[in-house]
Parts: sequence; structure tokens; C-alpha cells
Amino acid sequence: MQYKLTSPKSINQVITLPTSKSISNRALILNALSKCSYPIENLSDCDDTRVMIDAFKNGSNLIDVKAAGTSMRFLTAYLAHKPGEWIITGTERMKERPINILVDALTSLGARIEYLGKMGCPPLKIKGSALDGGTIYLSGEVSSQFISALLMIAPVMTKGLTIHLEGNVISVPYIRLTLGMMAEYGVKAHWEGNTIKVYPEEYKPVHYIVEADWSAASYWYEIAALSEDAHIELKGLFKDSMQGDSKVAELFTDLGIETSYTNDGVILKKSGKPTKKFFHNFINEPDLAQTFVVTCCMLGIPFLFTGLQSLKIKETDRIEALKQEMKKLGYILRDSENSILEWDGERCIAEDNPVIKTYEDHRMAMAFAPIALKSESITIANPGVVSKSYPAYWDDLTKAGFVIDRTE
Repeated sequence: MQYKLTSPKSINQVITLPTSKSISNRALILNALSKCSYPIENLSDCDDTRVMIDAFKNGSNLIDVKAAGTSMRFLTAYLAHKPGEWIITGTERMKERPINILVDALTSLGARIEYLGKMGCPPLKIKGSALDGGTIYLSGEVSSQFISALLMIAPVMTKGLTIHLEGNVISVPYIRLTLGMMAEYGVKAHWEGNTIKVYPEEYKPVHYIVEADWSAASYWYEIAALSEDAHIELKGLFKDSMQGDSKVAELFTDLGIETSYTNDGVILKKSGKPTKKFFHNFINEPDLAQTFVVTCCMLGIPFLFTGLQSLKIKETDRIEALKQEMKKLGYILRDSENSILEWDGERCIAEDNPVIKTYEDHRMAMAFAPIALKSESITIANPGVVSKSYPAYWDDLTKAGFVIDRTE
């Protein structure tokens, strides 16, 4: 399946964003740990959250998380403490994504986990039982999802958990999101320096409502920046959100987009000339990188982005994917040190009628689709990948005036 997109001349639209899968997936784990009987309101309707819901509902000892990395990590930790025996697996790409850091940490805390395929990667066989807990040392540069997975089950460990994070800590906002949600469920952790302590404590059941997704909002900021004229209202966002990707509102001011906050969301308007060169360290907002790479190139703004080390182990190697697909459009990107990506303005001959590969990565599809605003059209391969986080993305683009021609 391919979608060929052509764009409207101007955009004036109200969009109801999907709810946050980051919050939804944490809430599902915390709801289970608190033995909460209240349903979570406003849960995300995306693949990553559906596989979590299925895991809790279907009662099977075989759990397939498909391409959901967050679900794989959170459920591995959750199942390690829960009496029983499970096999947890996923897509072929998931079977290549390292999970040994989390497994090693859980094993040192009393878990019993075996690899059923490639060492260090899913699928896993988990024999769940009560965990002792204690003290562990982790590199701060590992995925924050490993750290969050451990933190959420820490209060139910016999001795609680102390995590010493070594070196530079990446994706801090996601760790703070986890700790903030744990506090809403009645457990307060202690974070001082690079040490996080969680004492044995019972979670308390709460009524939880999930807010809209700031990561999804980033594509509408991109659309506003690339359009000639835009007035876009995004429902369900809050200024004081715990989501790290709420940083997108501040960052896009340098790309000519002004954010106004209302009682139930934000309004985006074009504010003037963007910066001549864009620099940013994405260590705390790695999921925004694709949005800003595409936006800057399409606006002709050279950039230097650092802090991208986690992009190598996402749904795909996002650094390499960005280099390959932007080259089709005539942009030469260069990377270094597995964490830096830049464009200095170098161009090459663009392909005629390029088709953008999505690499089973929802963010590749959503970040590249707005290019239609700067070209006659753009074609996206395997557009269904957006179901991972934003199932209604194409419908919302259509509402905003984009024309989508679908071909097999």
C-alpha cells in the first residue's frame, strides 16, 4: 500500500489529538500493580497500547507485543514479579532489539528469565515470582524505558530498589514522567544526584485520565511551519504537561510557529521568519528528531542535532533511515559518533517521484507526509504503520485538506 499526498494551499483546522501512549502504557502497569478496579479513562487507541490491554485481558501465557518496544520492556519487568510462567515475543525487528540490560538488572534482583532466540534479545521465557530488590548500577545512557520499567515494579520488591545511574542520563523527562505517575498512585521516590531510591510501599488505586499526546502534536507544528498560511487548534494539550515532548512548543518558536494556550488545548500560528541555523541537543526528546530533521531541510535551514544515540535502537535505525530518505529528496545528511546528525546545506539531485520508505516506523511516515506542502506531492510506503501511535493520522490530514490517493 502507498499513499500519494497533495496538500492544501492553507490550513485552518481543529484537531483532536490521540492520547499519550507513553502515559497510557505506564497507567496500565500502575493500575495493575495497584490492583485498581477503576477503568483508565481516555486510553490511547494505538497498537502499542492495544497489545498491553490484550496482555492483561486475554489470560494467555504467550504474549506477542508485535513492534511495541515500550510494551516489551514494561511487561518484561511486570511479569518478572508476577507468579506464573510466560513467553513474550514480537516482530522480527523486535527480536533484534537488545533487552539484555533490563534482563540482567531483573535477574540480579531475583528474576528468572531465559532467552529463547538470539542472546540478549526477545523472545523471552519468564518465570515470575516475588523479587528481592536491592541495589543496581545502570548506565544513564540506556533507554529510559529500561529505567522506567524497573522503577514501576520497585515498590513491590521485598527490599525496594536503589538505582545508581552512571554517566550522562538521557531522556530525563520520561523518567520524571514515570516518577510523577507513581506519585499519583501513592508512591514517592527519592531522586538525588544520579541515585533514585524507591522503598517498599503499596500503590493506591486512583481514577486516572490520560492526556493528549505531545509527540503527535509535533507533526501539526511541522505542518504549520511548512504551510504558507496556517491556523491550527490542537485539543487536549496542557502547558504544564509531564510529557517531555511538550518541549516542541518552545522549539518551534525558532521555526516561526507561535503557540497560544487555551482552556482545552493550543492554537498554532505562523509568527515570522525562522532562524538561519538550528542547533539542539535531543537527549531529552529523541522522538522529536525526525520531525525537526524534515522541517529544517524543507525550510532550507541547516542544522546540527546531538543527543541522538537512542535513535539507533528504535523501531528502525532512525539516523540511517533519515539519511537514506532525505537523500531521495536531494538532501545530504551526515552523522557521527552514533549520536550526531547534521545538514550543512549540501544538496544532490533528487529522485523523480520519490517513494518514502517507512521501515516499520510510525514516526517516519508522520514526519515525511507534510513534505507535500513543499512539493507537488509525496508518496509514503506502508502508511499503515501510523497505527502504532496515531491511528487517525491520515483521516486528520484529510480533514485538514490534504488529498490522499491510495494505491496497492
